[in-house]
Amino acid sequence: MHLLSIECTHLALSAAVSNQGTLTLRIGAEWMKAAETLVPLVHEALTESGVDRTELDAVAVSSGPGSFTALRIGMAVAKGLAGGLGIPLLPVPTLPAMAAASLPFHQASHIVPVIQSRKGEYFYAALDRMALEKGAFSDEVRKGSAEDIRSLAGSFGRSAVVVGREIAELRDFLHAEDAGVLEADFFTAASLSPYALMRFREGHGALPGDVEPEYRQMFVLHGKKQ
Repeated sequence: MHLLSIECTHLALSAAVSNQGTLTLRIGAEWMKAAETLVPLVHEALTESGVDRTELDAVAVSSGPGSFTALRIGMAVAKGLAGGLGIPLLPVPTLPAMAAASLPFHQASHIVPVIQSRKGEYFYAALDRMALEKGAFSDEVRKGSAEDIRSLAGSFGRSAVVVGREIAELRDFLHAEDAGVLEADFFTAASLSPYALMRFREGHGALPGDVEPEYRQMFVLHGKKQ
C-alpha cells in the first residue's frame, strides 16, 4: 500500500508517504507559503520514500477546518494528483486527527482539539479517547471563545486535555479548571495516515470531485487574514 498524505490546515506544511507501512515525512514552510512550496514538498517526500507517484494507491488530505488559503491549495494539489492518477482521495477531518495523534502523549479520557480562527475565537470539538482509539472520528466542529473552551474542559476536570498549536494563551486561562494543555507540534501529515489507511481498506475512498474542504470562515494567525 502506497499512500501520500498532505497536511496544510495551519502552521507548517507537511507531506508524508507510507510505503508498505514505512513512513517518510517532509515538513516545509508555514502555510502562508503553500502556493510556492507544497508541490516541491510532495515531490521531495515521494523521492525520499522511493515511491513513484504512479505507484500511489490513494491520496489523503486534511480537510479542515483551517486556513482558507492553505486548505484551498492543499485540496487542489491532492485532487489534482488523485484525479490525474485515477485513485481515491481520502479526506481526513483535522480536529479528530489532531486529537488521535495526541493520545501517546497523555492519559486523558476527553480530548478537546482546538484550532485558532479569527482573533479570540477557536474551532474545537469534544472527543472521547476510546472512540479515537477505535478509529471513530467525529465530524463535530464547534466555534467559540476561550471561555467556551474553558467551560467545556472544566466539565471534564482532570480527565481532559486541550490540544492545539500555538495555544499558549489558553494555558493560563485554563489552569483554574485543572485541564491539561498540550502543544500539538507533533501533528503532521504522518498523523493522517492511520485513519486514511483504515478508510481505504474499508473502501471509503472518494472521487476527487466529491470532496470539499471545511473552510468554515476566515482564518487569522499573527495578525494576518487568510
